[in-house]
Amino acid sequence: MSDALVIIPTYNEIENIGNIIDAVMELDDKFDLLVIDDASPDGTQEAVKEKIGQYGDRVHMETRTGKLGLGTAYILGFKWALERGYDYVIEMDADFSHNPADLPKLYHECKNKKADMAIGSRYISGVNVVNWPMGRVLMSYFASVYVRLITGMPLRDSTAGFVCYKAEVLRELNLDKIRFKGYAFQIEMKFKTYFKKFKIVEVPIVFVNRQLGTSKMNSSIFGEAIFGVISLKLRSIFGKKNFC
Repeated sequence: MSDALVIIPTYNEIENIGNIIDAVMELDDKFDLLVIDDASPDGTQEAVKEKIGQYGDRVHMETRTGKLGLGTAYILGFKWALERGYDYVIEMDADFSHNPADLPKLYHECKNKKADMAIGSRYISGVNVVNWPMGRVLMSYFASVYVRLITGMPLRDSTAGFVCYKAEVLRELNLDKIRFKGYAFQIEMKFKTYFKKFKIVEVPIVFVNRQLGTSKMNSSIFGEAIFGVISLKLRSIFGKKNFC
């Protein structure tokens, strides 16, 4: 058993899931991996089962009854990891927009350089996004600027989904109080980690738009983020005792 668990939520990722599991398993640093699948009808679960047969107890899967949201998938994964004693827990997408070769950078930032949260940041050293439409790049970039202005967090990529947590961060936060399910989930986790005064570090990565499969992003997810940030800030001011 590794001391680090990579969590990958999936819905219809048959084109990517086998290859992403192989890529993680082949790294010199050893990571265990948990796929959380929301009842994909395309064969994703069957592909993961094949990899479980190949890699044994390094690969695991939890299945859910339908599309229940990114945030709830990660909360399930966090609790799963804590129950099994992992020291480091990493969020990562299935579609290779997050390069598996960057996993060790985030892991060692927490394990060896004493960060409590390490963020794979698209914007800490310029704008490192490949093959995204310009409108989406601008929307993502200015969303992070907006979050920084409202919350006061000194982060360049507050909406990033490639994140390593020390387990103590997840134990300290009340995971049952995480409210958001979509895009705003990533902001809420970072803001509550910042609110608790944990050390957050941004590590530069290059984000590459998916080449296979279909994006799950939509306008309602961005809307949740815009209004959710204001809600987070107000609750942190007026409900401090129960905020986290």
